[in-house]
Amino acid sequence: MSISADAYVTALRGVMDRAIDTQVDAVNAAADRIVAALSRGGILQAFGTGHSEALCMELAGRAGGLVPSNRIALRDLVLRGGESPDLLSSDKLERDPSIARKLFALADPADADVFVIASQSGINGSIVEFATAVKEAGHDLIAFTSTEHSGRTDSRHPSGRKLADLADVVIDNCAPYGDSLLPLPDGGSVCAASSITSALLAQMVVAEVVRRQLDDGQTPVVYLSANVPGGDTHNNTLESRYAGRIRRGA
Repeated sequence: MSISADAYVTALRGVMDRAIDTQVDAVNAAADRIVAALSRGGILQAFGTGHSEALCMELAGRAGGLVPSNRIALRDLVLRGGESPDLLSSDKLERDPSIARKLFALADPADADVFVIASQSGINGSIVEFATAVKEAGHDLIAFTSTEHSGRTDSRHPSGRKLADLADVVIDNCAPYGDSLLPLPDGGSVCAASSITSALLAQMVVAEVVRRQLDDGQTPVVYLSANVPGGDTHNNTLESRYAGRIRRGA
């Protein structure tokens, strides 16, 4: 296979088509759990590390998305948890299970909240430990992961479990082992897929959440772009309903 934009688009289309065709049931199951949580007064809590944080940004705090949503990130340990900024200099931080419980406590979830955790591999210590804390606290958990990558990789968590083992709903982003699509002549590959397919699947979930709310006669609580007239006023008014429960910014 050649390395070119056309080659990447061709390969990516195949992955996207597979995600669309095979993940409908999982998308619907995720939407059901999110709607149930929102109906109980909960919010959507989203956590991911590395590039998987991009998936959380699709679900929490973006134009056209759900207002009752909160993004959890490793930097919360510094910005809200009092840890030294030096902590974030480690490129292995996401592998450390010891940080997960503090992150979970900083999120301060209500009983009704539903969680989304995103991880291409689903094997790193912080991800698995955070998922364990979510389930121990009795929350619904939706995982976005690559079942191929996760299935071919050993867990880095002391329990031997992976994200998919703990989730109530698993959405497969259909990205391959190693994520990238185009093989290089001397080994390795380039041009990743998971960020794109995960974003697509996340927006499919949002669409199904909003469809269910409209079918039930509810008015969906969604963001306008802050870069259109009235956007800030609209968003600030809606966010005030969840003061202290959703965080925006860094």
